[in-house]
Amino acid sequence: MEIFIHCLMFVFGACFGSFLCCQARRLKLREDKKPKLGARSVCPHCLHRLKWYENLPIISWLIQKGKCRHCHRKIGVTEIISELATGLAFLFVSIAFSRASLSTGFTPFGLFQANTISPLSYAILVATILLVLFLIFLSIYDGLYGELPTFALIASAVIALIIVILRLVTDGFAMPRVVDTLLAIMVLGGTYLVLYLVSKGKWVGDGDWILGSIIAAVLGTPMLALIVLFLSNFAACLITLPLVKKTKNHRIYFGPFLVLAYIVTLLIASTGVMDYLVSL
Repeated sequence: MEIFIHCLMFVFGACFGSFLCCQARRLKLREDKKPKLGARSVCPHCLHRLKWYENLPIISWLIQKGKCRHCHRKIGVTEIISELATGLAFLFVSIAFSRASLSTGFTPFGLFQANTISPLSYAILVATILLVLFLIFLSIYDGLYGELPTFALIASAVIALIIVILRLVTDGFAMPRVVDTLLAIMVLGGTYLVLYLVSKGKWVGDGDWILGSIIAAVLGTPMLALIVLFLSNFAACLITLPLVKKTKNHRIYFGPFLVLAYIVTLLIASTGVMDYLVSL
């Protein structure tokens, strides 16, 4: 039953990832005052309305090799990456929650408290899933258009604040939790804020430090914030270095890398790797 629920969460996440990618494109068209795509999904090139079997998350993209079945032009990798990323994020949150509720002594390093599963814990679970959706949307939009929509940043910040408050209530407003959360924000959000101020916006965008602070707040520990900081910068250098060599003025959008690092860190937290290392 537990495995079935985890698989179901991955499927739900993949479906939401496909939906978010579509909504990001719709929002950009609306802002640019261009023709809308319509109520149903269409090919971005020939505008062919997709059948249900052409719009299955992950599966359709793999079968069609990332191309439209009608015009045979490449759709791109944004769709399948967003579907996989959202599916995996849902899966890791589900694993962390189930392990905290079923496994004695296991604490997924700040995500959920072991042996204290209560209505507040379920509220944290729902809020975390909502936050994942907004973070994926932000990463898609930033990766495609180099912008972080203000409304999505505000919504993410509000949800993150709710998660932090719910955790504090669960912990009885323990001071160590407050200190760890503030340190995490300083490590991740503070680093990107300094980079933004020093470079006057040339190295990172004005929304990256806000996004980093949101992610750090929900992770709740400086150790996990450091992991996100390392992974996001490592991935950015690894993936964009070839592009920078070709075009000197190529800009790097950190939003997708921050969210990608957050998802990987969810995996680390949900499997108990950090708890084991800290206990050594």
